[in-house]
Amino acid sequence: MMKSQIVAETETAQLKFSILASGSSGNATLVETGDQKILVDCGLSGKKMEGLFKQINRDISEVDAILITHEHSDHIKGLGVLARKYKLPVYANEKTWQAMDRMIGEVNVDQKFQFDMETVKSFGSLQVESFGVSHDAAEPMFYIFHNGNKKFVMITDTGYVSDRMKGHIKNADAYLFESNHDVEMLRMGRYPWNVKRRILGDLGHVSNEDAGIAMSEVIGDNTKRIYLGHLSKDNNMKDLARMSVTQTLASEGVVIGSQVELFDTDPEIPTGIITL
Repeated sequence: MMKSQIVAETETAQLKFSILASGSSGNATLVETGDQKILVDCGLSGKKMEGLFKQINRDISEVDAILITHEHSDHIKGLGVLARKYKLPVYANEKTWQAMDRMIGEVNVDQKFQFDMETVKSFGSLQVESFGVSHDAAEPMFYIFHNGNKKFVMITDTGYVSDRMKGHIKNADAYLFESNHDVEMLRMGRYPWNVKRRILGDLGHVSNEDAGIAMSEVIGDNTKRIYLGHLSKDNNMKDLARMSVTQTLASEGVVIGSQVELFDTDPEIPTGIITL
């Protein structure tokens, strides 16, 4: 085998990602290999999405597909604009399509594709597995990305992490993991009680402590990086989330900094490109 072929195959086998934005104001993540660029969710305006791509030296026109997790506006705000402008194929399950169709405006039928829950689709060298979560949307699901022996898991927007979910996401190399709120900040905060009850419920969002407990049950020998995602701007802080998750993991026997590292995400600043 020629050296150029070896280099090309090595680049294709890499799994890279950038968490472009994560939080209650908007969510988007880019996952790429040597031959694919996949955008998951498009929760900021088209202009802001273009700006995020520029920050990581990428161009939205190079995206091969957009995968949607669910129809809430912080995940699809810029979807219609970008799909139309760049003629991008969009994938979502049937119920999500039904729920978001009227929200995103006209998108050509030849750009609309179905990605059912609990299935696997191939995008070039990238294998993408979908799994259901517990959230107050039509049929919310998140994704696991496989390339070679590398695995990247996205799991936010879920009220709890079930045993079934844990079975899907065990022993990934990296996670984007929801750490939405501090329970006491939420309880004492300004939100009306019905909103607090929704967030705390089984169809809401995972707290810092519950995130740490769930992480301790899925971290494996391959796990090196965990990114805390979808932090509430009103009911959490980066330092608090990191401290709470670190302490919870330590109580379960997982020491941050030895094998596993913990990282922040931001609603406006991308993480940069991470290579697994």
